[in-house]
Amino acid sequence: MMNLLEVNWLAIILAAACGFLVGGIWYGPIMGKKWMGAVGLTEEEIQGGNMGLIYGGAFAFSLVASAMLAHMFFRLGQPPFHVKMMMSTGIALGFIIPAIGTNYLFSQKGKALFFIDAGYWLLFYAAMGAVHALLS
Repeated sequence: MMNLLEVNWLAIILAAACGFLVGGIWYGPIMGKKWMGAVGLTEEEIQGGNMGLIYGGAFAFSLVASAMLAHMFFRLGQPPFHVKMMMSTGIALGFIIPAIGTNYLFSQKGKALFFIDAGYWLLFYAAMGAVHALLS
């Protein structure tokens, strides 16, 4: 049985922050304009959103994902760095990307949005996996 005090909470928080930071860079200077065009939003519409809810919720979801990675690695006996990286990116490639792909097919969203979001989720889980691998 895992004791909640046995997990590395610093790693969980830092990994979530790194994933969140990846999102800021990816959807900012790297893909921001393309993403806005793909979802059909203007900068004014984005600024009109509830930023506290959006960013706070996104960080909370990042914490949940990071805690689940920490739990999985703990239950597996803290595998080596390369295994943690393969597992974290495998989660993105094998679960997250197919799930959003299915949603995008049925909602008839464009390929550009799929590739932008898929790239983000792959980088998100790679960043979190790296932090967990380095700090545990």
